[in-house]
Amino acid sequence: MTINRKNTKKIYVGDVPVGGNSDITVQSMTTTITKDIASTVNQIWELESCGCDIIRCAVNDTDDALAIGEIKKHTKIPFIADIQYDYKLALAAAENGADAIRLNPGNIGASWKIKEVLKACSDKNIPIRVGVNSGSIKKEFFDKFGGVNSSSICYSALEEIELLEANGFFDIAVSLKASDVLLTIESYRKFSELSDYPLHLGVTEAGPPSKGIIKSAVGIGALLAEGIGDTIRISLTSNPVDEVKAGNDILKTLNLKKHGVNLISCPTCSRTKVDLISLVEEAEKELDKIDKDITVAIMGCAVNGPGEAKEADYGIASGDGEGLIFKKGEIIKKVPEEKLLEELLKEIEK
Repeated sequence: MTINRKNTKKIYVGDVPVGGNSDITVQSMTTTITKDIASTVNQIWELESCGCDIIRCAVNDTDDALAIGEIKKHTKIPFIADIQYDYKLALAAAENGADAIRLNPGNIGASWKIKEVLKACSDKNIPIRVGVNSGSIKKEFFDKFGGVNSSSICYSALEEIELLEANGFFDIAVSLKASDVLLTIESYRKFSELSDYPLHLGVTEAGPPSKGIIKSAVGIGALLAEGIGDTIRISLTSNPVDEVKAGNDILKTLNLKKHGVNLISCPTCSRTKVDLISLVEEAEKELDKIDKDITVAIMGCAVNGPGEAKEADYGIASGDGEGLIFKKGEIIKKVPEEKLLEELLKEIEK
């Protein structure tokens, strides 16, 4: 099954396209102090290595902005500067090499300040992501639409966009986030009907991984399945590596991203005679290191594998203290339990 994606406008964040027919990208945000260049670079390296496409860093002062150029010398993925309120920081970020700016134009202040930021971004082909969430709705729309809902969120975003368009700026991406999953879905659906700007999807303040990944998979996954969304961020109270892994897993689950191993495994039951949980946990760690577009199945008994998992590229069908290694449904060898993962990895390496 193929998802029919909405054809939005295409922008470029550095050399990475967002929107149109481009691949959906995964973003995250550093937790380091941006002006601590060594720490920030190290964290970006870690995120790059696990599949992050675009990184965002908070720019809280001039030193943060000045650090951007040096950070970019040592990293590969595009850099988004996250700006709150101070237009001078947006100007400094643009001057020092930011590939995109995240801000709310309405928070910048006087119209001349907005114009200066837009000119700086236009001169350097820097897009702006307009971000509106359930906590930043303008009072006018809060009152008009009776509180926090998809209409007040969407029209708050549209007003921010109009501030940019009125000054001839159209290099825009939009996010409309809420911590409530259903409100997030409804807001993005409504906005997608009203505009063709590329959409940055996210469920804000989703919480720790145990809760936040579920919320994000439901909210972001539902929208992606409908063809809505061009770039995503999983917002977790955790190491940002967890955000990137979860984002890529959501895309792979929907066949929107092909790189990396798709691991499938069965739930345990009384037929399982090996330590399947430990086997799968160890396999997950090892398979995360492999950049191949393959499906690997680890099954607890002959009922589930290779029969039900015959379409997997490689797999294990466990028995009583031993198991079968199979490829495309064909049994290759029988090995003892303690050798199952080792022998599976050997076959994949071939």
